[in-house]
Amino acid sequence: MGVFDRLSEPVFLREYQDHSDQIQQLKEIYPTLNEVGKSVLLKDMQLIEYGMIGEKNIAFELSHSHLPMYIIHDIYLEHEGLSAQIDYLVLTRKMCFVIECKNLYGNIEINHRGDFIRSIGKWKKERIYSPITQNQRHIELLKRLRKKEQNLFMQKLQQLFSEERYQSIVVLANPKTVVNDRYARKEVKSQVIHIDQLITYIKQILEKSKNVAFSDKDLKKWAELHLALHQSKTYEYKKRYDKYQEDVPSVSNQETLILSLKAFRLKKSREENVKAFYIFSDKQMNDLMMKMPKTKQELSKVTGFGEKRINKFGEELLEIIHQNT
Repeated sequence: MGVFDRLSEPVFLREYQDHSDQIQQLKEIYPTLNEVGKSVLLKDMQLIEYGMIGEKNIAFELSHSHLPMYIIHDIYLEHEGLSAQIDYLVLTRKMCFVIECKNLYGNIEINHRGDFIRSIGKWKKERIYSPITQNQRHIELLKRLRKKEQNLFMQKLQQLFSEERYQSIVVLANPKTVVNDRYARKEVKSQVIHIDQLITYIKQILEKSKNVAFSDKDLKKWAELHLALHQSKTYEYKKRYDKYQEDVPSVSNQETLILSLKAFRLKKSREENVKAFYIFSDKQMNDLMMKMPKTKQELSKVTGFGEKRINKFGEELLEIIHQNT
């Protein structure tokens, strides 16, 4: 790499993946399931869709950072029976940032033990698996795979690799999420940030790091070695839902429409940070499906759809109905 072509901007070695193929598989499976299976599938699909929004927002932040780095999105690793699905690897001259994206609705409390407790509304609380522990396992697997490498490049950099090159970051992608980490340990607090803090955080870590910096040439090789670790993963959702299967003669447009409307309702409720029935209730959804409006004027005749709601969600709802008729 010459003087005039030095790395100065972010480069995606693996672009943002939208997982639309997974969503399509789930939509095709949905009508074949019993009621319990449909409920499980809906939750799975909603998690994927919400995760997609968060990861897309991170891609935007990274691509506009103006920092010299290589970015790998959605890398899947396997080694000796262990596996890891990493949202982002961001490789800079001094560090590799391992990013776990959490696009959560509700607020998060991190207690002195490092537990992550999510509050949904006033009364519901639930403990979620620690994204910090999850990321630590990802990093350990990366280190194992790194030690496995025996090529000349890795031998050349053996001394550099005696330094800690991996930094865990948990990025909360929902800007409305409030984090209460008053009693959390310092090492836990330091790894959890909001998405609007991501680039500032990376800059601060790099400024403090005493690691020997890679040349642009060696940084590119290092990044390409990480990309080469990625293994394609085939998603076979049918097996996951086999126990929920029931005999259904054909896929109905009505079932698909229900799925789409419920997914839309949950997505909007999370964006607005309200309960799903505030977007529209099951009764209103049933009336919507009975009348199948094609215009905003027809939509105004559906129970509960006044001017404010129509202006806010009308066009998107009409498009969903159009796509499923």
